Amino acid sequence: MGSKLTHLNAAGEAHMVDVGAKAVTSRVAVAGGRIRMSEEALSAIREGTAKKGDVLATARIAGIMAAKKTSELIPLCHPIAISAVAVELVLEADGVAVTATVSTAGQTGVEMEALTAASVALLTVYDMAKALDRGMVVEGVRLLEKRGGKSGDWRAPETHAG
Repeated sequence: MGSKLTHLNAAGEAHMVDVGAKAVTSRVAVAGGRIRMSEEALSAIREGTAKKGDVLATARIAGIMAAKKTSELIPLCHPIAISAVAVELVLEADGVAVTATVSTAGQTGVEMEALTAASVALLTVYDMAKALDRGMVVEGVRLLEKRGGKSGDWRAPETHAG
């Protein structure tokens, strides 16, 4: 089976990739996404009146914690010694945008950690504001950028068809 998928062996079975021979390099990944919501929910977040507390601070902490636990959530991810995690949440006209940046010096990248951080931060916003708007929509979660490693640097195109 001539698959280019690295997590499949010659028989097409899922396996964890051996990164032991890879060079230790500085690696960074940036992921983002957003959650659309009602004006009522957005106002509560903006004004700090959500019943569960400070939504953005809690979502930031949740994203950081999620990045650190990625290998426990995604079956074939390696446990990685993360150097730094930054989760930025920004209020927009109709919701909240998140950008998660994760870095390490290691033998494999941190794309999954950045994507997990962004996703969990957005899910935390949902959880904390769901009493005000159960119809919130998490959307556009994607890798925005990666730096380092054998495959080098990559940046998402400005527009992304869905």
